[in-house]
Amino acid sequence: MSVIGQDVPMERPDADGRAALFVPANGVKEDILLSIRKGAAIVGFANHDRTVTVYYESNRFDDPALAKWEHKARKAYDRLIDNAPTVSKLTAAPESFEQIGYINGKGITIRRMESLKRWLTYSDALGSCPDGELVPRTVIAKVDNGTKA
Repeated sequence: MSVIGQDVPMERPDADGRAALFVPANGVKEDILLSIRKGAAIVGFANHDRTVTVYYESNRFDDPALAKWEHKARKAYDRLIDNAPTVSKLTAAPESFEQIGYINGKGITIRRMESLKRWLTYSDALGSCPDGELVPRTVIAKVDNGTKA
């Protein structure tokens, strides 16, 4: 069953605007799961053609700054509002996703924590789950790799 709220933001938000947070719906097509990858944070918005556009971050390259789910969500959100070129984006039927909350410039609001935990448990990434339903925006520190410019 897909659960898309009636208040899914329409069209790409401006800087600090609100985007929806999603997890894959139960029974989603395998090709979407192969694209998004387990444990990914997914943000997006509704389109006028009744599809959703989502940006996702799965930390494919094991960046330590993206170990937590909320940091992945922030990275995907920043790409979305900047309309940044990325392969981590797709447009799909809304039935493919379940809306679990919102993200904006101030933070994250999770309204369906049980669904986020289901997704992260399935992904063997429950340890990356936020502690609470409200996650204020935090600045991700850059990792110094010891090189000098």
